[in-house]
Amino acid sequence: MSLTKTDRAWGILFERYQIVRKVEEHGYFVIAAKQIREEREPRLMAKFDHYSNLPQIFRENQLAILPVSRSSYIIGPFEVYHKVNYLENAKPKAIDFPREITTIDPTNIYSESAALHCAYLTGMIDDLMNEQMRHTISGRMSSKEFSFEIKSHNARSQTIGVTNSQVEIDGGYEGPTQFIVVEAKNETVDDILVRQLYYPYRLWQKRTSKIVRPVFFTYSNDIFSFFLYEFTDPTNYNSLQLLKQKNYIIAHERISHDDINGIMRSVTTIEEPAIPFPQADSFPRVIDLLGLLVENDLTKQEITSNYNFDERQSSYYTAAGIYLGLIDKYQDEQRQVLFTLTEKGYTIMHLPTREKFLALVEAVLSHQVFHRVLIEYFKKESMPKKEDVVRMMEASDLYQVKAESTYKRRASTIMGWINWIVRLPDMYANERD
Repeated sequence: MSLTKTDRAWGILFERYQIVRKVEEHGYFVIAAKQIREEREPRLMAKFDHYSNLPQIFRENQLAILPVSRSSYIIGPFEVYHKVNYLENAKPKAIDFPREITTIDPTNIYSESAALHCAYLTGMIDDLMNEQMRHTISGRMSSKEFSFEIKSHNARSQTIGVTNSQVEIDGGYEGPTQFIVVEAKNETVDDILVRQLYYPYRLWQKRTSKIVRPVFFTYSNDIFSFFLYEFTDPTNYNSLQLLKQKNYIIAHERISHDDINGIMRSVTTIEEPAIPFPQADSFPRVIDLLGLLVENDLTKQEITSNYNFDERQSSYYTAAGIYLGLIDKYQDEQRQVLFTLTEKGYTIMHLPTREKFLALVEAVLSHQVFHRVLIEYFKKESMPKKEDVVRMMEASDLYQVKAESTYKRRASTIMGWINWIVRLPDMYANERD
């Protein structure tokens, strides 16, 4: 696996300051921003929203990093991340978009701020909190002073003091009895950096007499997902506990099984492209990546560093988009390779929900092997066995897929994408309370 600029810079700093040895001796190591700046800007070196973003040397030594002031950070074997579990097979609650709103296009929501504004204007946040909430704060502010206990991988706990660290809040909403601080992401995630909830929580717990609740929010695949938490012990970083998880969607014309059958019967299959067959089991993650590219063209390193993709996933999912004809790549003036949406990808991602997902179904089924597997699925009313999928792959002249082990790995991608297709009518069924 190739090392990123951040990996290489931290490798130099770890050796220069003997960080691993000092953590073993003292339980932690405090590093100044000016020391980090010797190799690279701290803003690029100390923000790892997900475990997968951590530099290799941190993962190898089970270390993490937290800010403790505006100019210093603490490194130690801290448990800083929290696993995120989405509701399985849950139908999102449908919410009507206000007709009088013209400055937000509900078919073109690809930034965290736009998704959060949309959730607020449609009443999703009111519904989540069971009272009328008003948007009151957002942006950067100072944490003031507080201390907390945090677990370590070595079973010891550590007390950490924070003084005027920078806090960034995507949205703060106040109701008659509650105040929530929201951290937002425009992708499905595996985990969250608890600091992004905990530092704002500690700051505002001192500033209001109302109940302060941390909320994690994601917008992915046109679904608005809210995770309402509490810290059972305000002085314990690891006391985060989920109170409620709820999903919403902007009301749209529903997707039916007849829609899927219609595409299956009418789609024109294309000649298999001279492109490696995809190894990307989660089709919703493909859609997440397409959504990220609506806003900006990105390098593989930017995808890996800033979103919930590790390096291999960045390679796999960009390749999957290229295979479908929805992503392309090019070199900029600095000879960096960037990924961008094709005209087809851009057009699809700006369609309304129903039309967008049906267009994505058609893009998948235009490849013969996916088409064959879906036909077999509907015949048997269940997913074909992996060996049967492999047999259909062998008959589809896939590019550079020869070994039996490769067929089996790629079969998992086919089965994952077909499962996404057949579940669409249930996942986007517009359930109303």
